[in-house]
Amino acid sequence: MAKYEMLYLLNSEMSEEAREAEIKKYADIVTSMGGVVEALDKWGVKKTAYPIKFKTDAFFVLMTFSAEGPVVAELDRVAGISGDVLRRMITKIA
Repeated sequence: MAKYEMLYLLNSEMSEEAREAEIKKYADIVTSMGGVVEALDKWGVKKTAYPIKFKTDAFFVLMTFSAEGPVVAELDRVAGISGDVLRRMITKIA
């Protein structure tokens, strides 16, 4: 299994319960497909460098995990569909 980081920006106007459910959803995808979530860092609401979907701040989350390639594809697919994810980036850690 390779090690990855997924940084994603959530809509800052979400309720706390909805935000936690969204964060749990991505961790559950990793674990349900045989991966391991090693760290989950919630950075909180921060200003973005430029407006994204007319919003100037977002809730930043960094998830570090070990998994196979199909897990990365599924995470990217689900995050792309979600209306609450403003941006996402998944990188492989060497």
